[in-house]
Amino acid sequence: MVRLALRTGLRWKLSAAIALVGALVAIALSLVVHNAARHSMIDSSRDLEVERLNMAQKMFESNNRPQFGARIDDPDLPKLLEAEVIAGGERATYFQEDGRATPEVWAAFPLGDGHVLSVHEPFRNRDVLDDLDQALLIGSTAVVLGGCALGVLIGGQLSQRLRKAAAAAGKLAEGDTAVRIRDEVGGRIRDETDDLAWAVDAMSDALQQRIEAERRVTADIAHELRTPVTGLLTAAELLPPGRPSELVRDRAQALRTLVEDVLEVARLDGYAERAELQDVALGEFVSRRVRSLSQDVTVEVIRDADVTTDPRRLERILGNLIANAARHGRPPIEVTVEGRVLRVRDHGPGFPEALLREGPSRFRTGSTDRSGRGHGLGLTIAAGQARVLGARLTFRNADELTDGSTGAVSVLWLPENAPTSTGSFPVIHLPDR
Repeated sequence: MVRLALRTGLRWKLSAAIALVGALVAIALSLVVHNAARHSMIDSSRDLEVERLNMAQKMFESNNRPQFGARIDDPDLPKLLEAEVIAGGERATYFQEDGRATPEVWAAFPLGDGHVLSVHEPFRNRDVLDDLDQALLIGSTAVVLGGCALGVLIGGQLSQRLRKAAAAAGKLAEGDTAVRIRDEVGGRIRDETDDLAWAVDAMSDALQQRIEAERRVTADIAHELRTPVTGLLTAAELLPPGRPSELVRDRAQALRTLVEDVLEVARLDGYAERAELQDVALGEFVSRRVRSLSQDVTVEVIRDADVTTDPRRLERILGNLIANAARHGRPPIEVTVEGRVLRVRDHGPGFPEALLREGPSRFRTGSTDRSGRGHGLGLTIAAGQARVLGARLTFRNADELTDGSTGAVSVLWLPENAPTSTGSFPVIHLPDR
């Protein structure tokens, strides 16, 4: 079956990817903006202090008194700035941070004889920078959340289309050949999902055409064989009594049965069969049909139920299951009716592993010899007829008994509602208990 539940959904993966990329971009841009704004504010503060220093220098040169907050040989003057000014002989600025709560901006000018005129002020743009950092944080968070929402939206649409495609592919795998994935996932914008849908539909059409061609060839061959086989059987009846005549009649009858079975399989493969529904008391119906088929089969009705089904097809399924149990298993063969559930069990070696794993396959019996033990069509026909009835047919092996045998168990689950079309119902194969 197709798994529709996405444990770590595509929408969440896409959302996480967009959120991660958005977070990385937001962090990078925030760092760039923060550093650019910080350097711009510091440069503006340096320029302002230089202007103050120039005015203080002019006033000092005119009246030999420091003004505008200027001081000569300020004891708080940073040593690096003092050394730079004295050594260079030119004015200089310095941004003093040193882990302070409020950084300061200094400007200094050499007066000669080792004296330095300086001005300084606190860095007043610190609050502005903090507000900018908060705005960048809010903006980055909004970008990440918006990216998540966008990822969920885009991923949700893509995930929904993929889920529809998976559901359509599941229906296609179950035999609904009318389903087209491109009709389920089609959108206004064509993308890779549409390409995938068209490719799968093209593959489905090609396979369907090939299967239909093979089915027609099989049906045509079987149909063409029907007339000569009928003539062969009629001619065999005219042979004089004796062992050779019996062998010829037996083989001719087996060939006729094979031809009829192949034709039935071809009809079932064409999904053109329709159930002719009637109300049936399942327990009574099974008991009566089993008595007419064989006296060596026991029937137990645990709980009877009225079902709406096709009696002819139900009898065909029951007959094939009993015939398979008689041919490949060992007695006793038991038929149990419990509500809408019908079980057929033998006490032989059980179903082969290939059948439990892959289901019934035509012309494969699971037997190593080819000594007339069937053609592998009985269970294939039973499964096809169950599909027409909208029923479910399962195969498993029973628990091992004291004599070492296990026994094969075939279980037919009839639907509660009558089938409206041939539809397709999967055959489920359960492992040994």
